[in-house]
Amino acid sequence: MIQKLSHATIYVLDQDQALDFYTNKLGFEARMDMTIESGFRWLTVGPKSQPDFELVLFAVKPGMLDEAATGHLRALLEQGALGIGVFDTEDCRATYAELSAKGVDFISPPQEQPYGVEATFRDNSGNVFSLTQHL
Repeated sequence: MIQKLSHATIYVLDQDQALDFYTNKLGFEARMDMTIESGFRWLTVGPKSQPDFELVLFAVKPGMLDEAATGHLRALLEQGALGIGVFDTEDCRATYAELSAKGVDFISPPQEQPYGVEATFRDNSGNVFSLTQHL
């Protein structure tokens, strides 16, 4: 029986820039950063309050797919069409103000929704996330 989700993967354009974004702007912890023999870099981060979950920052690299597919993947990523997730917060408006001050690119400010308060932002690779305060 499945017990829990331990890892989820998002594509990023540059792993070093993504690591900086998730640790210095969102306040996540760097968890794993190692290079495997083939040159593949396994890079994970996670919220300090959730030590049993890791977000894998997977780089879009030339040679990963054929040139056309890599180009399409990068274009979709930059348009915000690939990564979509939800981060919970106790106070959406306060977290919005804190992250905005750190330069996080918000698509929409906090808005009342039937399920709580939600704001939407984009990471530095184009992945879109909701920041949600549940009722």
